[in-house]
This record gives sequence, C-alpha cells and structure tokens, in this order.
Amino acid sequence: MKKIKLICLGLIAVTIFSCKDAKKDHSHEGENADHSHAETESQYSLVADSTKASFTAYKTTDKIGVGGTFKTVNITKSNTGATALEALNGTEFSIPVSSLFTNDGTGTRDPKILEFFFGVMKNTELISGTLKTDGDKSSLEVTLNGETATVPLTTEKLADNKYTFTGIMNLEDWNALDAVASINKACEALHTGADGVSKTWSEVEIKGQVFLAKK
Repeated sequence: MKKIKLICLGLIAVTIFSCKDAKKDHSHEGENADHSHAETESQYSLVADSTKASFTAYKTTDKIGVGGTFKTVNITKSNTGATALEALNGTEFSIPVSSLFTNDGTGTRDPKILEFFFGVMKNTELISGTLKTDGDKSSLEVTLNGETATVPLTTEKLADNKYTFTGIMNLEDWNALDAVASINKACEALHTGADGVSKTWSEVEIKGQVFLAKK
C-alpha cells in the first residue's frame, strides 16, 4: 500500500508541475505574440523625391499673383513614425535657389529674380528649413538672408498619404525688404498697375506637398 501511495503522489506531483510549465510556456507565447505585433506595427516615412515646393508672389496694388516652383528640394534629415505627421516632424530640407522656375515664356523673369531678389541677400545659395508638426498644428522654420523665422502652416491631408502645407512668409521677418525693393525697381514697369503705382508685396504664399510610404 505504501508503494501504491508513493506512486500516486509521484503522479500528482508530475501532473502539477507539468500544468505549471504549460502555463509558463503559454504565457511566453503570448509575450512573443505581443512583441511580434509591436514589431509589425505600421510605420510611415517620407518619400524624399516626391516633395514639391512652390510659391506665389504678388505684384501691383491689385495684388496679382505670380507663381513659381523650385525644381529641387533636398531632404537632409527624415524620420519614421507611427503616423504620417509624426514621421514628418523634424524633417529638414535645403532648396537651391538656382532651381527656381516660374514658367516664363520670355525667359527673362527667372534671371531677374535670381539677380535682383536673391542676389542682394546674404547666403542665398540655399533656402533651408525644418518642418515641425504637433498634432494638428504645423509650422516651418525657414532660414533665408542669414535670418531664421517661423511660418505657421495650414495642413491638408489628400488621398494616398499625401499632405500639403501652406503658409504666408512676410519677408520683413527675414530682413529682406531691401530685396523686395530691388526686384520692384528691376521690374518697375511690369509691377505697375492701372493706378500707375509700381508695387511688389512683401508677403509670399508658400506651399509644400509631400508623399509618405507606409510599411
């Protein structure tokens, strides 16, 4: 009888420890599943060569818009994030001013802007900046004419993970009113409206468009 009792106790002990081990293994499986889920969580990243930068400047007292783009936008720093705006936060860029393009059929406007506007500024080979996003608020920190200032932005989400950012640069914030006066003088006749007044506005609307990949 003693031998039978010992055998029974032994079986019970084995069963108990086996159940505990099974629970532990099951627990680890859950942890591994959670870890695997975390690793496969979607991440967004900027598609650098999809970035576009454009602007609208204004002339005459009627504030007639003159649009243009920069054909080259170099992304110098990019991030990834769980959301598109999180990935865009802290994105740094530089734009060669020589990539200016205003689609002017006469071929005279772009050289004038480069010489009489950018050409009278300091350190204007490049326009550089940093995009900052915080929830539904966005801003652009821009360095131009040796000065750095911030432009509040309006954010619009388009289809297929595309976003546009628009804002108004007041060139006074970059101490660039001399450049405004210079281009106005160079284009005096073209910037004169029906009232006989020649005017180039210091406000410039800027627009950026980006596309993000999701993995």
